Amino acid sequence: MSNLLVACLCAEWCDTCRKYRPDFVALGQEFSQHRFVWIDIEDQGDLVIDIEIENFPTLLVAQGSRLLFAGTMLPHIGHLRRLLQTLDESAVPQVGELSPVELAAFHTLAAQLDRGKA
Repeated sequence: MSNLLVACLCAEWCDTCRKYRPDFVALGQEFSQHRFVWIDIEDQGDLVIDIEIENFPTLLVAQGSRLLFAGTMLPHIGHLRRLLQTLDESAVPQVGELSPVELAAFHTLAAQLDRGKA
């Protein structure tokens, strides 16, 4: 699957995020066919206002308006790498137990990022 949007929602004050970011950037270079976006929830809070971020990293993977993954993931880059390697056209969206408001917010965020608004 190509042309995915892979967004990581983190915070600069978070040690886990600061340690995860270089690996996230490197993975973006490894999967250069996809668009990787780092969103600092403090600096870009308007983008994530309706998303309940319970842990870091919180990730969003979408293809256009099709949400493929939304939620937290252990901060081991290998987990995200495997997810990206296994996605295909028939992938079933993995969105965990998001409320309807959060699901809509993730869709909105994906659309905004797809239009280059972040």
